[in-house]
Amino acid sequence: MTRGTQLEIRPQALRHNAALARKLAPDSSVYAMVKANAYGHGLALAVSAMAPVVDGFGVAFVEEAQELLAIKPDVRVMVLEGCFDEEEWLLASELGLTVVLRSTAQLAQLNVLKLPRSLALWVKVDTGMHRLGMPVGEVDAAISALKHNPYIELKGLMSHLACADEPQHPLTARQLALISAAAQSFGLPYSVANSAALIRYPEHHNTLVRPGIMLYGASPLAEQSAAALGIAVTQQLTAPIIAFTQVPKGESVGYGASWVAERDTRVAVVALGYGDGYPRHAPSHTPVAINGQRTTLAGRVSMDMLTVDVTDMPHVMIGDRVEFWGDTVSATEVAEACGTISYELFCQVTSRPRRVIRDK
Repeated sequence: MTRGTQLEIRPQALRHNAALARKLAPDSSVYAMVKANAYGHGLALAVSAMAPVVDGFGVAFVEEAQELLAIKPDVRVMVLEGCFDEEEWLLASELGLTVVLRSTAQLAQLNVLKLPRSLALWVKVDTGMHRLGMPVGEVDAAISALKHNPYIELKGLMSHLACADEPQHPLTARQLALISAAAQSFGLPYSVANSAALIRYPEHHNTLVRPGIMLYGASPLAEQSAAALGIAVTQQLTAPIIAFTQVPKGESVGYGASWVAERDTRVAVVALGYGDGYPRHAPSHTPVAINGQRTTLAGRVSMDMLTVDVTDMPHVMIGDRVEFWGDTVSATEVAEACGTISYELFCQVTSRPRRVIRDK
């Protein structure tokens, strides 16, 4: 007998979503983002599922690239944060990685090195997100230095969009204009299309697109659902009901007495909590589903359990599974209720829920 809390992962859905990205950008290289353990889905599983469909994979740093290559040595890997010291530049070259150069400090490290083999490099340009990347005014000198470096294969310019998920945001138009103009002036390709831009701005697919969240079953667009975009659900988080309690009108449930029954209420206690990665700050109106019927949380999330209003579900029983996100309740809905994003929900599920693979 086990506690029964489980995260179901669906490789076929990952493969479907990667194929959708490919279909949307048929003339571009497609690099699937698998940072942070493939957004919590499991790096080995995600890479195995998507490798037949995509051209390569993107990770945040060199250690993630090493982990990926240990799983599948023959794939192309791009390191989006670049290298942090001279030792990593040498290692990246030995491993045959593609690396993003994001600063003049990195360029200075690179320029004094004799690399063991040619290194493919993208130059990241800060077009308005103001997080990583060279200011546009520094790009000319950087490209000149790189073109004179015999160890470097310059692939193009890269930037990252801050607001592509929001329709017609003025910053996006400025960023797209800057990166496309800079690429044209240097005669280089560019890469700017994350999931949202891949769908919303096909004219900016250019030579390489970098889908992330759409691969993992969530919509990258604020105004359209994953289902409407043809994105398949890649995971379902569920746990069983372990007890019921009757709460009279006016009585409270859980820590802090934050939820008070507005009627005589039947409450189900469920074997999942913030120790499993469900958000502690999820409010009482956060949706869940039981047997395909929607209801809501009732009271604060505890470490090992939470409570759900099942007054209008007289037939639910001990052992019935509660879906926290998946087929009936989307991760996006839960994220919106919690004031966060689906990325965080996926990444913060702990090792406590049992992983179950459903490849059909």
